[in-house]
Amino acid sequence: MIPRYSLPEISEIWTDKNKYDLWQEIEVLYCEGLAEYGHIPKKAARDIRKNADYDIKRVLRIEKKTRHDVIAFLTNMSEYIGESGRYLHMGMTSSDLLDTTLACQMRDAGMILQKKLRKLRTVLKRQALRYKNVPMVGRSHGIHAEPITMGLKILVWYSGIDRDIARLDRVIEEISVGQMTGTVGTMSHTDYRVERFVMKKLGLRAAPVTTQVIQRDRHAYYMSTLAVIGASLENIATEIRALQRTDIAEAMEPFTKGQKGSSAMPHKRNPILTERVAGMARLLRGNAQAALENVTLWHERDISHSSVERVIIPDSTMILGYMLEKLTWVISGMRVNRKKMRENLELTGGLIFSHPLLLLLVGKGLAREAAYVIVQAAAMKSMEGKKSFREHLAADKRFTGVVSDSELAEAFDLKSHLKNVDFIFSRVLSKRGRLGKG
Repeated sequence: MIPRYSLPEISEIWTDKNKYDLWQEIEVLYCEGLAEYGHIPKKAARDIRKNADYDIKRVLRIEKKTRHDVIAFLTNMSEYIGESGRYLHMGMTSSDLLDTTLACQMRDAGMILQKKLRKLRTVLKRQALRYKNVPMVGRSHGIHAEPITMGLKILVWYSGIDRDIARLDRVIEEISVGQMTGTVGTMSHTDYRVERFVMKKLGLRAAPVTTQVIQRDRHAYYMSTLAVIGASLENIATEIRALQRTDIAEAMEPFTKGQKGSSAMPHKRNPILTERVAGMARLLRGNAQAALENVTLWHERDISHSSVERVIIPDSTMILGYMLEKLTWVISGMRVNRKKMRENLELTGGLIFSHPLLLLLVGKGLAREAAYVIVQAAAMKSMEGKKSFREHLAADKRFTGVVSDSELAEAFDLKSHLKNVDFIFSRVLSKRGRLGKG
């Protein structure tokens, strides 16, 4: 059973109110479990459920004196419950409450992030199909390589987000564990049946074995997964930034009415959102590193991880949620300049067709090295002189002696480079039966 509080916006998950609501529910469920298995009177459990409440301001005032947040909360909760309040937290330790609450929060935040990821994937699929057959130059090392399509570029992004969705599914499962095992994990003062009762109600599993805390490799895995997803978003954002450069100008972020790009230069359209996404990905990686440092604790528990987690886990979930929303908006409204893509394809005068020409000569019986020398010589001359690549090839008897005019024309045919685009799309989009289903 997923509790009613499982799908608010991410920021609400990390409020004091939501945290205290969870604390209250867990303490009440624990008492109901104790009553279920005969450890406390059932009437007491009913009283606790009926009267359980807290006042945030009162909790904080008590905490100033006790310097212990859980004790302050339990003190205030007992004030509302009355005599039966003595059964609260019986046999538990603070980490039983804190780590189980944190598991609920991380799971719930992960579920919201999963929804945002799926929305981005849907937008990427739509845009990949829209631009499936729009040719553009592919680049390696930033240098023109061979023709691709804009749709294929976006399809690569789609596939990466698809993997991220699967990663997040796994890590939500990993983190969805709680505990009621007591001060050092021995369950000396608790009942495993009560733990199982509480976890079932919360939609969690009981951790098989713990110390005083749930082991932090789980949390590091969660945070590392958020960082990997952030890196995927940064990869997409960086490509859009690169394509928006003035000398490339093939694609750009949406630029809304009234938007300004520079305080000094009115002509500017800067890729501010994709730059922001790229910057925020660095925060996620830094927070993941801090989570890895939290894995090692002294003996059965120290508190060095706690102060770190109070910052990095809420921040990372909210940062990633923001990144997903902004990048989804960018992709949805991205401007694609087909004319500029065509111009850039033709910028090198056909050099991007050197590979099929090399293969053509090899197919005619030339050694690969000899064929490479012929094609490279024509390419280098075309970059340094006025004649085109094709003209230099046509003037080389080593080439024309074995290649016909029709074969030369076919090697320069853009369609031959893109003949398998439909196959690649089918292979990607048919994964798990999603072809044509969004």
